[in-house]
Amino acid sequence: MFFKCQPNCCHPAHRHSAAAAKKPAKKSIAVAVKKSSSTAKKPLKIDIHCHYFNPTVAQKAAVMKPAEQEMAYVYANQLTRDVNVKQMKDRAPKLSDIAVRLKDMDRMGVDVQAVSPAPFQYYYFAEPTFGAELAREVNDGITNIVATHPKRFAGIGTVPLQNADMAVAELNRAVKDLGLRGIEINTHVNGKNLTDPSLGLEKFFARVAELGVALFIHPNGFSDAQRLTEHYFNNVIGNPLETTVAVSHLIFDGVMQRNPKLKVVLAHSGGYLAHYWARMDHAHRARPDCKTVIKKKPSSYLEKFYFDTITFDPGMLKNLIDRFGADHVMLGTDYPYDMGEDDPVGLINSVKGLKKIDKDLIMGGNAAKLLKIKTY
Repeated sequence: MFFKCQPNCCHPAHRHSAAAAKKPAKKSIAVAVKKSSSTAKKPLKIDIHCHYFNPTVAQKAAVMKPAEQEMAYVYANQLTRDVNVKQMKDRAPKLSDIAVRLKDMDRMGVDVQAVSPAPFQYYYFAEPTFGAELAREVNDGITNIVATHPKRFAGIGTVPLQNADMAVAELNRAVKDLGLRGIEINTHVNGKNLTDPSLGLEKFFARVAELGVALFIHPNGFSDAQRLTEHYFNNVIGNPLETTVAVSHLIFDGVMQRNPKLKVVLAHSGGYLAHYWARMDHAHRARPDCKTVIKKKPSSYLEKFYFDTITFDPGMLKNLIDRFGADHVMLGTDYPYDMGEDDPVGLINSVKGLKKIDKDLIMGGNAAKLLKIKTY
């Protein structure tokens, strides 16, 4: 991922000089399959992991100087910061211009994007009331995109996790009023684990499970990365490590045990834990301090999660599918970042021995079921 623009940015796509007119929020509607000349249904290809940057909300949030508060900026050397600024100039249209996005989707063979906020638009560091206001506007913006292009997009929103009550309130509005199909959250809240009692997020997780929507966990740099400032390590190593830490707490602190219906999607193929799960099972058997809360072996809870395909290697993707099942893996791109997968269909097709029925699930069948996308 790259970081947001600097205060002196003059890129026209960001519209810093004038706020864009707001559009009224519209309720999300079902996604239709593009019909071909054949009467046979063509399996959808759905991208579960892609992002939209709302420049109007970013302009409103600029008073907080967010670029100085994000872990991806704090734990980065000057070269990485310079590269990220250049990337914003080069890729801003992909993040915010829907016409550009649609052309890229067609080029990549993606029928539908489950579009979620750019991770640096979580704004958890904002004062809660202001954070809730920003979350509402991010969600309204995504809802408008879905309403304008219902055949190409499904919406995933955000909530102000810095206040549990406000997070639940916005969750309810996003799902019940706006029709968003899930919520994206960070791996921590201002450096605190998602299971930290001081955050009181148990009610949030319970409500997500009750509503039956997807919970997409996406990191935004490692939260304690003094040793990861060189070579873009805070993303290359730090993002998968952040997911690993967050998921481990969700499992060992009992969130998954208490909420068995929770449907969690993990970015970047689940971080490191999905590929080294046996170590935590061993610890659960060997040590009493590793089973103070959960009763079953940790991997049994990990098997409930969903994973995107962003592995960059067909052999690694095959291992993920073999371990967790084709019904728990979904096409993902991390569009439009440079750490994303630009040929997701090609990557899935390159997995040796993958049956067509499993391939169709991974390409879009799983996402359609999880996000309740009707195909007709």
